[in-house]
Amino acid sequence: MHRTIFDTPAVNTLLRGFSIAFLRLTGWKIEGSLPPDGQKSVLIAAPHTSNWDLPYTLMVAFALRLRIYWMGKEQIFKPPFRGLMMWLGGIPVQRESANNLVAASVQAIQAADGPLQLVVPPEGTRSKVRYWKTGFYYIATGAGVPIVLAYMDYERKLSGLGPVFHPSGDLEADMARIQAFYAPFKGKNAAQSGSA
Repeated sequence: MHRTIFDTPAVNTLLRGFSIAFLRLTGWKIEGSLPPDGQKSVLIAAPHTSNWDLPYTLMVAFALRLRIYWMGKEQIFKPPFRGLMMWLGGIPVQRESANNLVAASVQAIQAADGPLQLVVPPEGTRSKVRYWKTGFYYIATGAGVPIVLAYMDYERKLSGLGPVFHPSGDLEADMARIQAFYAPFKGKNAAQSGSA
């Protein structure tokens, strides 16, 4: 994986301090920590309903000392922003080639020689969706890593890392359990949250 802002010690330290101060001053509470078996993992990013999710996700990642990479649609990586988005941990996604993305993500996680948490929004879009995409599940099972249930609840100003989820191989049952965990959380645009 490419170098990111999380690999830049001086900047990382400064932004961690800023992130903790900003979140505290604006009333956000950060919970949880990355467990030892989650150093390499897939983090679910849900609910995803706003462009504000990215800056808040980055701040929470700094506060919790994570080393995240996140997926974003190809359009936000166009010049002149491509370099910045990549440095912030972004991975451009072409939605029409999801199968290649899963395989490439599995390979990148397996090849990484240090901690790496791949953030995947299961809705795949900020718009309201009826069904979650399953790419995060297949990336985790393919790479042999756990899924960490990360969340952001704008209503309660609460964000953090929930339990570690180890896929059982029963996709339908696992998705039902994962979505039940996320049911209480509200995105910034709460009307767009929700799935079946």
